[in-house]
Amino acid sequence: MSGSVVLLHLAGAVALLLYATRMVRTGVERAYGDVLRQRLRATMRNPLMAVILGTGLAIALQSSTAVTLLVGSFAGAGIVSGMAGQLAVRGAEIGSALVVKVLSFDLSLLVPVCLAAGTGIFLSTERREWRQLGRILVGIGLLLLSLEMIGQASEPLRDSKLLPVIIDYFSTDPVTAYLLAALITWLFHSSIAGVLLVVQLAGRGLIPPELGIVLVLGVNLGSSIIAPLLTRGAAPEVRVVPIGNLLMRGLGSLVMLVLFLTFKPSPALIGATVPDQIINAHILFNVIVLLAGLPCSPLVYRASQRIVAALTPTKPAESLETIELSALNEADLGTPSQALASATREVVRVCETVEIMLKSIIELYESADADRIKALAALDDRVDSKTAAIKLYLAKATIQQMTENEALRCQELLGACVKLEQVGDIIVRNMLVHVQKKAQRKLEFTPEGWRELSAFHATVLANARLAFNVLISRDPDSARQLVVEKDRLRDFEKATSNSHFERLREGAAKSVETSSIHLDTVRDLKQINSLLTSMVYPVLEEQGLLRGTRLRAS
Repeated sequence: MSGSVVLLHLAGAVALLLYATRMVRTGVERAYGDVLRQRLRATMRNPLMAVILGTGLAIALQSSTAVTLLVGSFAGAGIVSGMAGQLAVRGAEIGSALVVKVLSFDLSLLVPVCLAAGTGIFLSTERREWRQLGRILVGIGLLLLSLEMIGQASEPLRDSKLLPVIIDYFSTDPVTAYLLAALITWLFHSSIAGVLLVVQLAGRGLIPPELGIVLVLGVNLGSSIIAPLLTRGAAPEVRVVPIGNLLMRGLGSLVMLVLFLTFKPSPALIGATVPDQIINAHILFNVIVLLAGLPCSPLVYRASQRIVAALTPTKPAESLETIELSALNEADLGTPSQALASATREVVRVCETVEIMLKSIIELYESADADRIKALAALDDRVDSKTAAIKLYLAKATIQQMTENEALRCQELLGACVKLEQVGDIIVRNMLVHVQKKAQRKLEFTPEGWRELSAFHATVLANARLAFNVLISRDPDSARQLVVEKDRLRDFEKATSNSHFERLREGAAKSVETSSIHLDTVRDLKQINSLLTSMVYPVLEEQGLLRGTRLRAS
């Protein structure tokens, strides 16, 4: 087999590895992302729990970078402290290292099981959680399959005459090997993929253990660079945690490289086989960084703040970021198709504002900050002004002759504006009042009640995002799924209310105190879900998928 064919097979296997890793991560985020975020907020105040939760999130999301970005956003919003965020990221690095350890075992039997079970689950139901579970299982199956493919694709390299020359060169120039591994990991955007590639090649006898350990240290450097680069345009508060991770993990890998090259310890001390030695070195490195990071967290956090402050340019007096353009171009009114496209763009912006409001309100239930309450009320004013402008613009557009489809689309956008405005009013006039009442009376939900509310809100938020997507894509399958989710939410509401009343009967003091707030919040969220779901009814009506009534014929 020619060298180009071998490299082509290897490239395809690596591409499948990256795709499968992303598939698992997106499946977990879509199915359980909002619940995981709620858990993260609730437990990050305890340093030990922050480390444990960071480890669990990295295992679930198959990515320490995703955890770093998530924690960084929470730190930027003031939900968690920067030091707690640093510790959560340290736990995430250990979690991603443990994932590599698990995947290094012979799990070939799980490939057909995961693929068959995942595909069956995905195709047999329309419930979001089950479909995403199917996606996760298929992703795990493809991930394991890609590792087998990497091993098979690299097998012909054993007979290569050029490869020993390359390996010998990198063995004598560890700094270049270290930097190359960092670059490849940055390109992969995945430390798990980078370490697994090194382990698979080492398992075929292509990489000696000493070089493998150097490459793994380079992988850790490359992984620590990803999050700071992805957040370089974010607010300074968001960038502190990624920069802190770069200081601890990036500089830590450099220090460990110097120590490894200086003292040259035997890799046999940490494993019997070359793959085990490389994986154990990866885990050991991240454990050392965690242990060193515990006492050094305050120092690293302050250093991160100073670095971010030094890297943040001073904004001019009149920042361009404050300028907001409207998509409602009066020149397009003469062409209905263009006018409808402009109105759609503006409706999308309103959807984004409503999503921010819906996402923020649950955070205020947990911590009612006066400034954020005012900011949320200001967002409702923005929604009102934008929807009023859109309705006026569409009214002007109807002066021109429209086709039947254009007229239907115009009505659909008008209906969406009305419903989005109603959602904003519910959040500000109802739910925000509950927040203020809870804060003034210093009330607290029971742990069970808060978990139920958080899960209910997470479901409504996921449905809102799906409704906004359908407004643009007009995909009938997604619209139908949203209606199915509405019916399931009704069952969820009944179960939540029954659980709440059961706690009342048991005499739980906190349940009695927060009873009205709990029930009113569930009612408001259900109403929001119904309004957003009704936005997709025109799509279902066009396809003949919507019944006129739920009543049975007598």
